[in-house]
Parts: sequence; C-alpha cells; structure tokens
Amino acid sequence: MERNEELCNSPLCCCHDKQGPQMHDHGASAILERGGSEEEQVLREELLFELAQLYKVFGDETRLRILSALMDGEQGVGALAGRLEMTLSAVSHSLRVLKSARLVKCRREGKSVYYALCDEHVKKILEMGLDHVAE
Repeated sequence: MERNEELCNSPLCCCHDKQGPQMHDHGASAILERGGSEEEQVLREELLFELAQLYKVFGDETRLRILSALMDGEQGVGALAGRLEMTLSAVSHSLRVLKSARLVKCRREGKSVYYALCDEHVKKILEMGLDHVAE
C-alpha cells in the first residue's frame, strides 16, 4: 500500500510537541485504526471532530457553488457575485467561512481581493463528491 506522506500541518498532531512538523501520513487508515494509547485515541477523536467540522462547511449549497466556481481558477469577489447571481455580502460571508476552514486562500492586489482554492485536496474532495452523487 502506497503511503502519501506530506509535511504535517495539523495543529492537533502530536508531532508538533516533539520537533515541529514532520513528514508522515494522516490518512484514513491512521485515523480509523483502533487501539493505541489513550493519547492516540484522544487525537483520533479530535481529528474526527475536525473532519466533521469540515464536512459541515461542505454542507452549504452557497459555499459549494463558490468552491465549484473557483475550480475554474482565481476570481475576485465581484466576479464571483456576478457569476453566481448573489450579493457581494453573501459571497463575502461565505468566503470568510471557507477561508477559516482552509478551503480557499486569498491575495490582495490594491483594493481588490482574489480568491482561489487552497490546494489540490479541495478540488479532489469536490470532484469525488460530484462523482459519488452522479453515480
């Protein structure tokens, strides 16, 4: 089985208590394994809670529409609002939620702010979800 090891960026991982972020896998197999120390069980519960919070963010149609639009590439708030036929306020609110969940990132250019998907994981999650519901 191939392991997909990456630099850990989970604030809940115990590797940060040792020497800072390390290369390792936080894949489903590591999270769903039974057994281990009490500390590992607590960590698993915290990661599952974090995952549930992430899925809550995906549970809103407006946020999914924004993420879907951003799959085409970086866009400004005004362009997103126009494309989705939504108010600037509604788009901005949803973008704040998406940014706090680390699903989108932004960059400022003068007075304009442009948003894009945070990384390829977000795109994969969306694609897999769409594939699943289209079956």
